[in-house]
Amino acid sequence: MEVNVSTESIESVLQSEDKFKKNNEILFYRRQRDKAVSQYFTSFETFVLTDGRASLELCDSQGQLSLQIRATQNGTVRVSIDELQPIKPRYQVSDVLVGELRYEPLRVDWKKEDCVCLTWGPGQYQLLVFFSPFKLEISCGGEEIVTLNPGNKLYFETLQDPASRSSSNSSQGDDNSCGLWKETFRQFEDIKTNGPSSVGLDLSLHGFNHTYGLPEHADTLLLKDTSVSEAYRLYNLDVFGYDINSRLGLYGSVPLLLAHKPERTAGVFWLNASETLVDVKYNTKPNEDEDEPPGKKSRISHRTDVRWMSESGTIDCFILLGPTAAQVFSQYAQLTGYQALPPLFSLGYHQCRWNYEDEADVKAVDAGFDLHGIPYDVIWLDIEHTDGKRYFTWDSKCFPNPAELQHHLMKKNRKLVVISDPHIKMDPDWSIYCEAKKGGHFVKNREGFDFEGTCWPGESCYLDFSSSKTRLWYARQFSLSKYEGSTESLFVWNDMNEPSVFNGPEQTMPKDALHHGGWEHRELHNLYGFYQHMATFEGLLTRSGGTERPFILTRSFFAGSQRLGAIWTGDNVATWEYLKISVPMLLSLSLTGIQFCGADVGGFVQDPDPELLVRWYQAGALQPFFRAHSAKMTKRREPWLFGEEVTSAIRSTVRDRYCLLPYWYTLFHQAHTEALPPIRPLWVEFPKDTSTFAVENQYMIGSALLVCPVTDPGVTEVKVLLPGSDELWYDTNTAEVHKGARSLDVPVTLTTVPVFQRGGTVVPRRTACGSCTADLQHYTITLTVALDTKGNADGFLYVDDGHSFNYRDQMQFCLRRFSMQAGRLVNSCANDKGFFVSNDKVETVVILGLNSVKRKPKLKSGAKRTSVMFEFDKTRGVLTLNGLELEICKDWEIII
Repeated sequence: MEVNVSTESIESVLQSEDKFKKNNEILFYRRQRDKAVSQYFTSFETFVLTDGRASLELCDSQGQLSLQIRATQNGTVRVSIDELQPIKPRYQVSDVLVGELRYEPLRVDWKKEDCVCLTWGPGQYQLLVFFSPFKLEISCGGEEIVTLNPGNKLYFETLQDPASRSSSNSSQGDDNSCGLWKETFRQFEDIKTNGPSSVGLDLSLHGFNHTYGLPEHADTLLLKDTSVSEAYRLYNLDVFGYDINSRLGLYGSVPLLLAHKPERTAGVFWLNASETLVDVKYNTKPNEDEDEPPGKKSRISHRTDVRWMSESGTIDCFILLGPTAAQVFSQYAQLTGYQALPPLFSLGYHQCRWNYEDEADVKAVDAGFDLHGIPYDVIWLDIEHTDGKRYFTWDSKCFPNPAELQHHLMKKNRKLVVISDPHIKMDPDWSIYCEAKKGGHFVKNREGFDFEGTCWPGESCYLDFSSSKTRLWYARQFSLSKYEGSTESLFVWNDMNEPSVFNGPEQTMPKDALHHGGWEHRELHNLYGFYQHMATFEGLLTRSGGTERPFILTRSFFAGSQRLGAIWTGDNVATWEYLKISVPMLLSLSLTGIQFCGADVGGFVQDPDPELLVRWYQAGALQPFFRAHSAKMTKRREPWLFGEEVTSAIRSTVRDRYCLLPYWYTLFHQAHTEALPPIRPLWVEFPKDTSTFAVENQYMIGSALLVCPVTDPGVTEVKVLLPGSDELWYDTNTAEVHKGARSLDVPVTLTTVPVFQRGGTVVPRRTACGSCTADLQHYTITLTVALDTKGNADGFLYVDDGHSFNYRDQMQFCLRRFSMQAGRLVNSCANDKGFFVSNDKVETVVILGLNSVKRKPKLKSGAKRTSVMFEFDKTRGVLTLNGLELEICKDWEIII
């Protein structure tokens, strides 16, 4: 059975709003929301301090729970709650945390009758455990940061033995209406073998009134108060043409919430892979201070209440104490891993369509980029390239010589990406299906037979990637000997891996399907795509013998997916609203560790008008992952099909992206080693500037560039916030300088986007770009030095071979620092552990913000001093040094 997807059927999917649950249809959420407060209590008699961790028993009228408290060396508190004596083990997430966490020994600071105070390390943090009712309070220097269970909403449904369930019809009817043992949604029935198992916990973040994170939702950067709206849902779903300004869960989930105030950034990571809902409530009230003089305006007190509710599993909650945003990023990365350092080619431009028809079509598009002088690195093939949607195969009529096609692209240093989805066509004559079935690699239904669902090939079975055995088997499929027609220049795209099941509840897998180890799908639903991504990563890594960095794009993801590759925001629509929402969506992902992210340029479905297409290219070029993609029912939209004005604008945009790649690559090195996101909201760089806290239409690329993509039609100027009262900002188009702490109306044309370089920074660029990233090495580097109010600037450049793990295994990298101070620009080594020798040279230095040049600039290299060619534009305050030919890897100094 083949599934032929028509334009009409796609539109019907787009309009099928009742496919997905609303909050009031999620029964475990209703049970938790509607329950009166619980009264858990503990006592010092159950308190045990062993191996540096604190353990207590929690009790209420329903049973006993086990509480563990641990503190890590880097400023993170872990609170874990499980059943004290479960009838069987509850699911605990594995493979997300990296390595063994290092815990600081806890110690008792003091104790009273109703509480005990714990501390660790230098003792700046205190953790108070209140016994009756139970709550935890974490403070620093007497200032409360977070309280757990402040509203007594700790919720824990213990597993039950089906044999002990009452056989009373009336009791069963009540149970089912509450979704305790069985629940029905539309025509789908979900059987719960051990009854209800949901968990929940409330917490208060003191002094905070701004929270972020919890992707993936097509919503604002600043999390909304959900007390009068839908909760944030974390449940990976295939949502075609998703609604904007919605808290419905999309393709991936990261259960990480960040809170920020001028004095501190903190985070809460909720490690649970089952369906999760998060309620956020902002509380603001006058500070009741008895010592306040009469008539004086009272201070405002802020508090954000957050409530986490998950369908199953245990409570495993990490409090990231910061206190800076950079420290929170680092604390989270030390838990779940750092962003993988991508191969350089993957930071270039990607051209994709569902579908390029055949080999001739691919070659024609490839030639079109060369003909029109537009650089690109990767062309993509969607599902139609296969033999009847059988992954790891090729359509013998349309792609009879896939290896030759890849070699054709390889001669130009370009790559091919193909799609590989998790469903396997049920075809007894197909070796991969037969191998998977024989090896027990498929997810089972609740009766223990292979689960069958419908997707692109028709009737399909779904690989059980939660099994390490299955992941190993899947990884082997990518070997050059197994994957006929593949070469080392072929890379992979994991799609439909929420997983998408066309005839399943909410178009996904039933929650009572069974995985390896007997675990129900409900326990690990949000991990499914993560595990396929992991298996694909292992496959490409093994293919190269562990030497080459894989590139894999995935649609579904979870915490930790950043270690494996890139993600994109799924099936968006070619409208201005979707262009606009892509910015906060990508910022939310970046804040939560998923830093190699992008949105389909031009919109996946429907046809963009020329202006929208140009503006989307401009936005995409300023985002980490840069790929144009379109559905097969849309008109072709290669960049040269809209007239010379559009072609020229797109060409200029893509070339600018390539020239800026030295800076982007350096930022990804920082993400890989320090967890700093390449794109970041303004408040990350300006944490005390409250005017930045809700800004989502502009952002920083690293610490140096402020960008404001144009996301409205027909505009001739854009209002841009330039933060920081002591900052200078230089317009990269005009070199005009502006003071910070102001809003600016910036004129724009179809070919310009507001981009400002921050005073005090150095940005490296290539002088030209060629046809792909491999050509960049043939072009010299320009340094743009933007002076701050004191005449200083600082920046870095990271270089390695761009493709292998030699930077890690053999220390084959080069990290240089460019520092401008007191009229001297110094190039020095920033990490003496690196041994990579780069042939790159600095040809030009442009210094912005000089009032005058009092002497001829001189170059000092070793013991020699030589004059350099220069031009000084006094009107603009720009000094340009030309013809330098300075080697990147050698120390030198320019004296102005």
